[in-house]
Amino acid sequence: MTHFEKHRTERIGWLRAAVLGANDGIVSTASLVLGVAAAGADSATILLTGVAGLVAGAMSMAAGEYVSVSSQADTERADLARESRELLNSPVQEQAELTEIYVSRGLEPELASKVATQLMKHDALGAHARDELGISETSTARPIQAAFASAATFSLGAALPLLVVLLFPASGLMLAVSISALLFLALLGFLAAKAGGAPVIVAVSRVTFWGVLAMCLTAGVGALFGVAA
Repeated sequence: MTHFEKHRTERIGWLRAAVLGANDGIVSTASLVLGVAAAGADSATILLTGVAGLVAGAMSMAAGEYVSVSSQADTERADLARESRELLNSPVQEQAELTEIYVSRGLEPELASKVATQLMKHDALGAHARDELGISETSTARPIQAAFASAATFSLGAALPLLVVLLFPASGLMLAVSISALLFLALLGFLAAKAGGAPVIVAVSRVTFWGVLAMCLTAGVGALFGVAA
């Protein structure tokens, strides 16, 4: 009977980008709203500022993820190209290098040599990419996927505080945004922990702590400039 297993590490690429995007959307937009509200702005100005923050943030996240992940992809391609040349010019040395890797992982030298030989015959570049360079299908950089995931989840995260701005009057806006943002962040931490198989309490605590810190600092700056004005 064939046994199939699906591991959570297969989700690591899109999950990282999605969590980063949603977290940034909630925290940055809620903080922006609180800062402007603390400065004494009216509801229309707060909403306009939040919408501008959503658009700018989504584009920034998409561009940032695409550029950073593309740099990773460029490095991976360069390493694979160099490894291909080495396999072509020095196959014996490359097989010995692979054998040493397997010995260091606990195989007997004779068995390690046989494994290296078999894998080199099957897919030499794949074996070296995986075991020497640490490049696998799971960890391969995907710039476009990361960019879209970050932009989409940022927009979703940012839309939540803006919805609160639409629903609550200016007099109770700061309290409503603060409480709702904490709830949204806690939910995000919970969902991310479940998707990645991580401890829920740790994930929720981590994401809410940094969210509270960001919102408090931004609200403080807004209040300071509001008083100064």
